[in-house]
Amino acid sequence: MALADLRKDYTLAGLAEKDLARDPFRQFEKWFQEAEASKLVEPNAMILSTATREGRPSARTVLLKGVDGRGFVFYTSYESRKGRELDGNPRVSLVFPWFPFERQVIVEGAVTKVSREETEAYFHSRPQPSQLAAWASAQSTIIPGRKTLEDAMKALEKKYAGQVVPVPPHWGGFRVAPETVEFWQGRRSRLHDRLRYRRVADGSWTVERLAP
Repeated sequence: MALADLRKDYTLAGLAEKDLARDPFRQFEKWFQEAEASKLVEPNAMILSTATREGRPSARTVLLKGVDGRGFVFYTSYESRKGRELDGNPRVSLVFPWFPFERQVIVEGAVTKVSREETEAYFHSRPQPSQLAAWASAQSTIIPGRKTLEDAMKALEKKYAGQVVPVPPHWGGFRVAPETVEFWQGRRSRLHDRLRYRRVADGSWTVERLAP
């Protein structure tokens, strides 16, 4: 199928080295707050790319649930496809595609599991239906039909009616500790601004400009 030429120029803003925050977390917070203030739909949506030990890649959209100087946090089933791949190859890429701002943020780094205390605190902040869904769905496995999920959910609703739902042992958080964080701002004539923070040996960050 041939596609029409839908190219456009990007004209909203530029990104200069002098405008960057001192570290990528502060810069990310600045851009994220701007996306959030604009009522952008799910600004915390990010494309998570993983790979098997053999290098076979996969990608999906997940939601960022926390960020601080230690890294970017998301939650999932450890038995899901991504959970299994991260167990065998704990290196990932994240992409935040903030198209209305002609921006994207690309994070590359290694993951570790968050503490069980962090997982429990987040799990119990979720609505109960979401808590039950973590039990009902054997994520990434083949099931005969939707009724399988609905029946499992009904059984769990009955089992835990009026009770605290425990955290599934197979469910929890991952934290991505970034090695690089690239801030991409679209510019005219495809001469985009790409400024990348890279962590160096002493733990500090250096900034590099990449050709578009």
